[in-house]
Amino acid sequence: MVAFFVLLFCICLAFIPGIVGSFLISPQIPTWYATLTLPAFAPPGWLFMPVWTFLYLLMGVALFKIWKDGVDLVEMRHAYMAFGVQWVLNLAWSFLFFTMHWPLVAFIEIILLWISILATMYFYKKVSPLASFLMLPYLLWVTFAAVLNGFIWVLNP
Repeated sequence: MVAFFVLLFCICLAFIPGIVGSFLISPQIPTWYATLTLPAFAPPGWLFMPVWTFLYLLMGVALFKIWKDGVDLVEMRHAYMAFGVQWVLNLAWSFLFFTMHWPLVAFIEIILLWISILATMYFYKKVSPLASFLMLPYLLWVTFAAVLNGFIWVLNP
């Protein structure tokens, strides 16, 4: 029973950047974002919510696996710290890009986010290889998002 509540907590925690981000993003889509020149490979807007929902769910399950499989407290602490860093950077990107309208700063920040996800995967692997693997789709999506962000910055000087 405790495990269920920890799983629920981990999933809810993972979703916070997405929930906060949606409040920052939604008003900007029909106004500022609609005025941007997007690259040809930009996905349709409707795709972002289901993709991020899936990714946040995987992040929450991965965090739960760290709690469930962790034995070494130092390794678990490193894994939790890495999760926290990427969590904050994930949250910050929406603010920098959509609220502040700073594509260049958001691009630099998303590179830091990418590095922090890689570090999270590294520390997760020491505790739970499955947890590390569950973060792979997130890394791949952020790779794509970074390229998209970079193109938006270049196309909209």
